[in-house]
Amino acid sequence: MNSNLGDLIRRLRKEKKMTLKEVSEKTDLSISFLSQVERSLCSITLLSLRKISEALGVSPSYFFPDTIQTDKNMIRRATDKQVKHKSSFTYSDLSGDVSNPLFVPILVTLLPGDKKGTPFSHDGQEFIYVVDGTMTIIFDDIEYDLYPGDSIHIDSTRPHNWFNNTDKPANFIYVSAAASRD
Repeated sequence: MNSNLGDLIRRLRKEKKMTLKEVSEKTDLSISFLSQVERSLCSITLLSLRKISEALGVSPSYFFPDTIQTDKNMIRRATDKQVKHKSSFTYSDLSGDVSNPLFVPILVTLLPGDKKGTPFSHDGQEFIYVVDGTMTIIFDDIEYDLYPGDSIHIDSTRPHNWFNNTDKPANFIYVSAAASRD
């Protein structure tokens, strides 16, 4: 764990005149865990950091002030878009240059008239947010039409697939996450 993160948390907690017990009560995190985080003796999850930042009244980004300025590979500009073509769709990888990513975001365009495929399953989770057009999701043998602004978050171990049965392209953000690496 970054020792600066623990120092920042401790410094902010003391500025707010809060005890570890008070932060623990607001976050449902143990006092011993919070103490270890502040002393950089253990790692912290994003969920725990979010709970701590909420208890201290700041955004989680407060603890990473230099990230945006120093990590140029974190931001993907529209001009960096790499479109790859498949027979019934195109996609652009939206991920930055992060080693061993926990999830992969992709912008997908399903071309008109895409045919319904056989549902399949695999480890992990998937999230889809429809930007424009209409797409159909098959999940557990039930078909759901998704329209602009609709989203779905599924357990990928359950049979699923998607297709575009319309005469217009469907654009959506697709985020896949592999199963836990623990």
